[in-house]
Amino acid sequence: QVQLVESGGGLVQAGGSLRLSCAASGRTFSRYAMGWFRQAPGKEREFVAAISTTGSITRYTDSVKGRFTISRDNAKNTVYLQMSSLKPEDTAVYYCAAGDGIVVVTQAPNSWGQGTQVTVSS
Repeated sequence: QVQLVESGGGLVQAGGSLRLSCAASGRTFSRYAMGWFRQAPGKEREFVAAISTTGSITRYTDSVKGRFTISRDNAKNTVYLQMSSLKPEDTAVYYCAAGDGIVVVTQAPNSWGQGTQVTVSS
């Protein structure tokens, strides 16, 4: 399995932007589809975005389409989540995930990071 470490969370005003990063250990990063999930207080963890091994395919939950962009740099073993036009309802702990294919990573990832807090103030 791959080890994942997220960074880039913080406090931002509504309408602002943040970029989350997820650094992966090991030499097999390019074999994994990658995803981002989030969990708000009192709610279940939900899928946010996913990207295929080469970056040619991306998937987003409807609530972030047009505002969030997932990307990856296989040379740096890193996946990113660029978040723009942030809303208070985007407040959550954001988790990076890895899976054997884009379907797997959206439904039952093989590996998880520890999470990074994103707080959007109104």
